[in-house]
Amino acid sequence: MTGPDLAVPTPRTGLIPLLVGDTPVVSVPVTAGGREGTLRLKLESFNPCGSIKDRTAVALFGSLAGQVDPVTGIIESTSGNLGVALAALSSAAHVPFTAVVDPRTPAYAVREMRRFGASVVVATDEDGRGGYLLSRLALVDRMLAERPTLRWTNQYENPANPAAHEWGTAPELARQVPADTVVLAAVSTGGTLSGLRSYAARATKWTVVGVDVPGSHAVGHTDGPRLLSGIGSSKCSGFVSAADGPVERVRPAEAVAAAVWLLEQTGIGVGASSGALVAAALRLIERDRLTDVVCVCADGAGNYLDTVYSPHWRAAHGFRTDPPAVVRGPVEWSTV
Repeated sequence: MTGPDLAVPTPRTGLIPLLVGDTPVVSVPVTAGGREGTLRLKLESFNPCGSIKDRTAVALFGSLAGQVDPVTGIIESTSGNLGVALAALSSAAHVPFTAVVDPRTPAYAVREMRRFGASVVVATDEDGRGGYLLSRLALVDRMLAERPTLRWTNQYENPANPAAHEWGTAPELARQVPADTVVLAAVSTGGTLSGLRSYAARATKWTVVGVDVPGSHAVGHTDGPRLLSGIGSSKCSGFVSAADGPVERVRPAEAVAAAVWLLEQTGIGVGASSGALVAAALRLIERDRLTDVVCVCADGAGNYLDTVYSPHWRAAHGFRTDPPAVVRGPVEWSTV
């Protein structure tokens, strides 16, 4: 059985799909709580638009082949990265793109979307579930009703989302890491986690662990505000559930401390969701005595200079950056 050819430029998307993927893995030997282990970080920031959402965007855009043109246009609700990638693809295809964002969307991501010609609409009302997602989706529904020619890529339910990772991200990762390791993926829509688990079920011995945050409804119901973008959700995932496999929950303070520690110790900058993965990985090394843990790091530090990597922002939220672990050897890079 083979999956869809996710690298085919469709329609008129130029070379962007051909540049997506083949991202490196960095191995970082660490000691956490007296336990030694290796963090393997797959750095999706090396994709052309800077995140793992490049893969998702190519698949979602391709799923609308033949349905969009310079007259119709597409729309999507986005916390940032997917909007940038869809804006780039839409610009190359001369297809109008509307991004529905919220006040937590990083300013850098909004600037990039607009640079590619996207129309950016902001949903300003909190949704009562710790975020803005439900308000963004309500705005998408309203705009679809007002403009019947619009097509919604719908990252929350479109099977092209997990397919991008089952047939793209996962087999690529399998060429880079051990077959019996533990792989961590952040949960938002659940597309990455679902795709990795589907691949692992038929092709490897990986244990694939989801990483979520308190206040998220993505894989279970917990109440409370969510501070970090790119992880967690105001609605249940359409692709995974809590019954599908293990999930670790990481507090924002832990995620921020891990991200800052990683940058200071290795020079590797990752995003907020990846900070949560690193924190969870260090927990598994210490608590469960794991010796090898893979983190699929969705993006880099660029979107988070005003938040995670800002001392003033951290102080305002009472976050400390005590080192959660020790790097005990040189960092090693590997490609596909």
